[in-house]
Amino acid sequence: MSAPPASAASETASKLLRGAVEALPEGRLERQLAEGRPLRVKLGIDPTAPDIHLGHVVVLNKLRAFQDAGHVVVLIVGDYTARVGDPSGRSGERPVLSGEEIDANAQTFQDQAFKILDRDRTEVRRNGEWLEMSSEKLFDLVRRFTVARLLEREDFSRRMEAGEPVSGLELLYPILQGYDSVSVQADVELGGTDQKFNLLFARDVQEALGQTPQSILTVPILPGTDGVRRMSKSLGNYVGVTDPPEEMFGKLMSIPDEVMGQYYLLLLDEQLDTGRHPREAKRELASRLVAWFWDEKAAEAAEARFEQVHVLHEVPEGIEVVAVEGENGSVHLPAVLAEHFGLSRSEGRRLLEQGGVRLDGDVVAADRLDLPVEELDGKVLQVGRRRFVRLQAGEPG
Repeated sequence: MSAPPASAASETASKLLRGAVEALPEGRLERQLAEGRPLRVKLGIDPTAPDIHLGHVVVLNKLRAFQDAGHVVVLIVGDYTARVGDPSGRSGERPVLSGEEIDANAQTFQDQAFKILDRDRTEVRRNGEWLEMSSEKLFDLVRRFTVARLLEREDFSRRMEAGEPVSGLELLYPILQGYDSVSVQADVELGGTDQKFNLLFARDVQEALGQTPQSILTVPILPGTDGVRRMSKSLGNYVGVTDPPEEMFGKLMSIPDEVMGQYYLLLLDEQLDTGRHPREAKRELASRLVAWFWDEKAAEAAEARFEQVHVLHEVPEGIEVVAVEGENGSVHLPAVLAEHFGLSRSEGRRLLEQGGVRLDGDVVAADRLDLPVEELDGKVLQVGRRRFVRLQAGEPG
């Protein structure tokens, strides 16, 4: 890449900064772009969970924008730092996973990330390559940083003020993540706003080891389908990029109108037309995202199913037929929910208490845990708004 005119670098910087929260140091990214060389743009992910949801897509979209501008993405799979656990935005340590779980999660995350990233412009590294270091090298790295500096991190200081423990291993995390930037010679690092301390600390590590410090770019945290809390699988308010099309469509139709503008900007890189009816805009959002992660045909089918179930209140065609067999002519409904909807029996009972289970459209009373087989035969059992099975006494035909 030859050095672009100053106006071109400024225009590219403006495009890359669209939707971002902060770019630090101020003006540094534009100066880097003006150098006219491919930048090495880093994202570190700890494979503590296997699947990508739309919250991850926000930062992956920004990485793709860098790739489209001619830069190289360095995706660091934190197979080593996952053993330490990053508590950013959390009240305590993350659970430690086995090596097998980390490897499986890393492969799944990587495969799903390439639904968004350009594989040819992505360099995938595992930080176990350089963090499996000798004690002497580790001590030489750690001695350069003070505990006082590490405790500036908000979640550490908050936990200490509350009398909650912070392990010595956790204190190492920002240092190790910063060493990732040194090892891959990162020019830019991206992350969510909850990662700001780690991203800035990586600059300290690079400087301490004689390397030009990276610039950083933080992106917003996408609210989940509840419109309040961050999107998270553990909170149940997520939309997974591998969710079935009808489930993805339905979840997106459930988001509050107030956060739709954020979804348009952060996922589609467009401003929401506030003059449109919210339901129409939401349908377009859902349809376009299903088409992106599946295809146009799947999006059309998902919208048709949504119309049938949620607008016309009809039972969808082709639902699975499952057999129910009871003891002494009676069926324990929480057991049916556990077997056919992937719930535990306690979750099934809780759904019944919340009025979340229907038979042929009628809410099942919370105290009706055991029902006669003949009452269930041929009925449609519905959990929530989108999941159905048809019950049949004995073996399904």
